[in-house]
Amino acid sequence: MSGSRLRLPAMTVRARLTLTYTALFTVGGSILVLALTTAFYRFIFRPLPADAIPSRLDPDHDHIVGLSDQIRDAAASHLLRVALLLLLVVVAMSALVGWWIAGRMLRPIAAITAAARRATDTTLHERLNLPGPHDELKELGDTFDEMLERLDAAFAAQRRFVANASHELRTPLSVTRAAVEVTLAKPAATDEQWRTMAQDVAESTRNAQRLIEALLVLARSEQGVGDIVQDDLADVAAEALDRVAARSGARALRLEAQLDPVPLAGNVALLGIAVTNLLENAVAYNREGGLLRVVTRPSEPGWVELAVANDGAPVPPEQLDELFEPFHRGRNTRRSGRDQTHDGVGLGLSIVRAVALAHGGQVLARARPDGGLEVTLRLPERPR
Repeated sequence: MSGSRLRLPAMTVRARLTLTYTALFTVGGSILVLALTTAFYRFIFRPLPADAIPSRLDPDHDHIVGLSDQIRDAAASHLLRVALLLLLVVVAMSALVGWWIAGRMLRPIAAITAAARRATDTTLHERLNLPGPHDELKELGDTFDEMLERLDAAFAAQRRFVANASHELRTPLSVTRAAVEVTLAKPAATDEQWRTMAQDVAESTRNAQRLIEALLVLARSEQGVGDIVQDDLADVAAEALDRVAARSGARALRLEAQLDPVPLAGNVALLGIAVTNLLENAVAYNREGGLLRVVTRPSEPGWVELAVANDGAPVPPEQLDELFEPFHRGRNTRRSGRDQTHDGVGLGLSIVRAVALAHGGQVLARARPDGGLEVTLRLPERPR
């Protein structure tokens, strides 16, 4: 071997723990054996007390003392050999027991390692749920489960984004392709026909752009909250009212605004989009000259609310939950009809719900007896 040293394989944590237990027991056992042997040796070899020595010595006294010394030396040596032999046996047993205990202690680590190895985008729903006391290993397992949960949510949001985008982009792309192919198929298209085709393509492109922007906001809000700042929900609602003022004025809506100060911390950009979507839905699905009521108020301690109500077509209570699904617009969904009076992409309330959940809040819808909806956005004063 040209200058390279033989490298031993790295020891596992279990082996290191076993060697540590064995070394500690060996050192402690050796000290104990030496201490016991030394104490025993000194005890049996210490001089006799003065009152125990006879006044007249027997002629065979020296011979008896020498024989006693030999017996005690032999006993001490035998005791030391037996103690060392027992120490070796106990050390071997402690090594085996230490190996077994280390394996038991490190079993959660092995479970986490196996879960990490088999983790893919199709197995992120699996959880360890480690049993046992709440110690460091249990905390590590729970942290790993939380990481899997976040990854599962991120992958699910990505899959929904791709599926929704691929499904919904077919409509504007099909319209664009049809307009171009019809015009190109004409042997001598007029300027008016080219202009009409260009307008169709431009409108289809704008629809695709709105859809992509809405999908990006939805995916962003489902990933959680960042850039948290202190603000007031009443100010966010006032800015959103300014954005829909032209559309509400064009429909002669009766605006009732009660914007009480309700400070909160959150992502102002996402909150602004959510509140704007609520108002745009209230305007788009309202009747001419109907009511548009916006209220901000404190709720229970630590919570604030934004309520938006409008006049519109009656909504069956059993359909309220469906309104928060992507691309659902009640009876005006793309799957159920061709009503083009509403130019939304069907993601408004889905985005509102995603933003509310990202902040640890919730959004509730209630069908009004005279028609229309009242949607309440409940948010904590700080994201949870």
